[in-house]
Amino acid sequence: MNHNRVGFIGVGVMGEPMCRNIAQHSGATVTAFDLNDEPLTRLASVGVIRAESIADVVQSASIIFLSLPGGPELEGVCRGDDGLLANTATGQTIVDTSTAPVKLTRALAAQFQDTDVDYADTPIARTRQAAEAGTLSIMVGASDEVYARIEPFLKCCASDITHCGNVGCGQVSKLMNNMVLFQNVVAIAEALNVARGAGLSDDVLFDVLSKGSANSFALQNHGQKAIWPDEFPERAFPTTYAQKDLSYALQLAEDCGLDLSGAKNAGELLEVSRAAGYGDLYFPALARIIGD
Repeated sequence: MNHNRVGFIGVGVMGEPMCRNIAQHSGATVTAFDLNDEPLTRLASVGVIRAESIADVVQSASIIFLSLPGGPELEGVCRGDDGLLANTATGQTIVDTSTAPVKLTRALAAQFQDTDVDYADTPIARTRQAAEAGTLSIMVGASDEVYARIEPFLKCCASDITHCGNVGCGQVSKLMNNMVLFQNVVAIAEALNVARGAGLSDDVLFDVLSKGSANSFALQNHGQKAIWPDEFPERAFPTTYAQKDLSYALQLAEDCGLDLSGAKNAGELLEVSRAAGYGDLYFPALARIIGD
């Protein structure tokens, strides 16, 4: 099968720049579908062909990328009446860059395998800016054969690619990464509010934390660039998305027979933040409710 024909379903905040980078750097013919016309119009300027339906993408591509908001959307695109399971055929490959529940990922992979369609979960990490620059981090769950097939396209989008194991392991890795991040952000927000209450200046606190064992990616980015200046833009990684990812992580923990008090605490704070009106804001906005 000709693997230089790529499809892309879902060209939103992260999907659009990923699709663009594949079109510009892979040498493949790329066809894309989205419910929103605007990103498809922008992508046409780099040669991406607009599809009118999921079925159109399937007919024009051998490797089909997905970039969707979460589990419900992934299930709809795959299992819907005009979805991927109803249209794909032997030899095609599904590459899901969304963050989705591990159970759903593995169940979908099994369904596709029944029709000899390969499936890889390749959730992404980092920012919209990283997606634009092609410097995402991608965690891959796939067989060795499928990984070798899709790696050249992933390299168009990422500076770091980790083959985590078979299908589902990419999602496990992504969910654990985010679960740790959310708890780190809670700790930073708590530390800043305590320090302010006790009369320690913000700049001294961040200077000390950055020089000690509390230093982290979360401190340097979520702490210093968002929590400290109290800047939580929309169209970053919103509170509602953080809640989604954490709910998947907690469900996975429950499936493993584990009760995670730290992660549950982070989830409770995210819910309070959402209820306070910060659902669409960059999720470190939870610092505001700690300080209230």
